[in-house]
Amino acid sequence: MTVVGGPSITETLERLAPGTPMRRALERIIQQGKGSLVVMGDGAEVSEASSGGFSLRSAVFSPARLAELSKMDGGIVLDDSWSNILEAGVHFIPDGAIPTDETGARHRTAERMAAQTGKPVVAVSEGRKVATLFYGGQKIELASPTEVAAHVNQELQSLDRLRSRLDDAELKLTRLEAAGLATYRSAITVLQRAELLERLGRVVEARALTLGEEGRIVYLQLNDLLAGVDFTKRAVLRDYIKPPRNSTIRQAMEDLSGMTANDLEDPSRVGKEMGFPDIDDPADPRGYRLLSQVGRLPDPVRDDIIRHFGTASSLLDARVDELLSVEGVGETRAGQLRAFFDRLQDTADEWEPVLD
Repeated sequence: MTVVGGPSITETLERLAPGTPMRRALERIIQQGKGSLVVMGDGAEVSEASSGGFSLRSAVFSPARLAELSKMDGGIVLDDSWSNILEAGVHFIPDGAIPTDETGARHRTAERMAAQTGKPVVAVSEGRKVATLFYGGQKIELASPTEVAAHVNQELQSLDRLRSRLDDAELKLTRLEAAGLATYRSAITVLQRAELLERLGRVVEARALTLGEEGRIVYLQLNDLLAGVDFTKRAVLRDYIKPPRNSTIRQAMEDLSGMTANDLEDPSRVGKEMGFPDIDDPADPRGYRLLSQVGRLPDPVRDDIIRHFGTASSLLDARVDELLSVEGVGETRAGQLRAFFDRLQDTADEWEPVLD
């Protein structure tokens, strides 16, 4: 998420990663057993929500200097580049009408200051000995690398299990489509698991950002686990939503990502949001996802094939001469497609007793 006129949450977390000057400053504050409130940026919005304190001249930022100033009552204001400490001992007075779920006074103030000023704000808890970033509507604890790594490892294991469940659901959908037995429920299962996987992936990504260089290996694992997930969601929606216009697909993607966790777990609710009929009604997809499994098939040719045949069932039953009538499909490609469809149907035939 990017705050208008400010750095993204990703850029901010990278500047707060272990080993960076600002993170060393926060660790010093924690080691001192003190609490602190640091507004990481200046401007009219910050001045309007500030009272008292004193201005500093030529106070170049350093971890030691910030830690020493935090021993005083009141908060600290840095410039937007975090290169200079502008004020110390400041009493922050953000709008009390700004909603917050925080219970501690320091953290309530930090959340409201972040919301009101659009600046990153870090609160260091004296009791819990942890720094928390408030920015862009998010709250992220800057836990120790050891704690973060433990959480990340657990979440990567959960991601791996979710990815296996998604792959299983997609394989089942492929076989059902090839057998002509697909329902909207089977498509919804793929959408649910894909969305859950991406949501957990975003949580892991945010944690990995707080690890700095140590998080690089996490990104590699995360990219592997999330590879093709967004494409799968879009392909399923293009297959099952009618009419499959780009605007309709975009809206469906937004609706899916905006669903609460409880609603996402309910297949009927997901189906309603996607505009599907009864989720157990038979469905005849258009075949986008099936054709995406054919190697070296250009997108324009795939789209022409879909327009020509209309449904996956018609496509799977197409003869070679019918495939040849589609522009861009020559004898070699027609034979390749027919062989692919035959393999799909043979696999589905072998699987049908299990379906029964």
